[in-house]
Amino acid sequence: MHGERPRVFMARNLCKTYRTGELEVHALRALSLDITEGEFIVLLGPSGSGKSTLLNILGGLDTPTSGEACWRDHVLATASEAELTRYRREHVGFVFQFYNLISSLTLRENVALVTDIAEHPMAPDEALALVGLGDRADNFPSQISGGEQQRVAVARAIAKRPDVLLCDEPTGALDVDTGRLVLDLIARINRELGTTVVVITHNAVIARMADRVLHMTNGAIAAIETNASRCPAAELSW
Repeated sequence: MHGERPRVFMARNLCKTYRTGELEVHALRALSLDITEGEFIVLLGPSGSGKSTLLNILGGLDTPTSGEACWRDHVLATASEAELTRYRREHVGFVFQFYNLISSLTLRENVALVTDIAEHPMAPDEALALVGLGDRADNFPSQISGGEQQRVAVARAIAKRPDVLLCDEPTGALDVDTGRLVLDLIARINRELGTTVVVITHNAVIARMADRVLHMTNGAIAAIETNASRCPAAELSW
């Protein structure tokens, strides 16, 4: 399905080692992968398998100990802090398990934090309308549910029209119905805006939504699975 599309991420022999005192933790071990434009990728694996480390390197939040990592023609592995900041600002949207909203700001102001620094952003109200919260823009995070807060986090991530949306356990803190809503939203952004999406989860059911599923164990990709067709979020249950 995506064979014709250009490659957006390229990683070769990525290694990441963390040192804690005398202890060395190998978070990634000689990992290689390619991701094409507009793909919906799920990274599946147990805690400690390297999923978040890989996502953080692809998102410019961390750099590998060795190996190559590129986004289009941006070299990420050896980029300076300033270059990584610019890359994140211009190209990447992040959604984490915990919503990271600022409690003293309205929902509109939370989204505006991103749109103020983006080049071609959506209006905050437009981004909130996309996630079904256009009428709550003047509310504060404490006035809405956890699922609604996660939808605001998605609105904030997509408001800068990122090329890439990276999601780390986006439904981890949500119940099934709310989780499906958030996943449906992420799939819609992938489909309608052509945004390349990478979702980390330990929930194997979510893998049915992806174009490809990368199974990670022990800092490496153990298997890659391609789905013949993508399952809509509404049909998932866990």
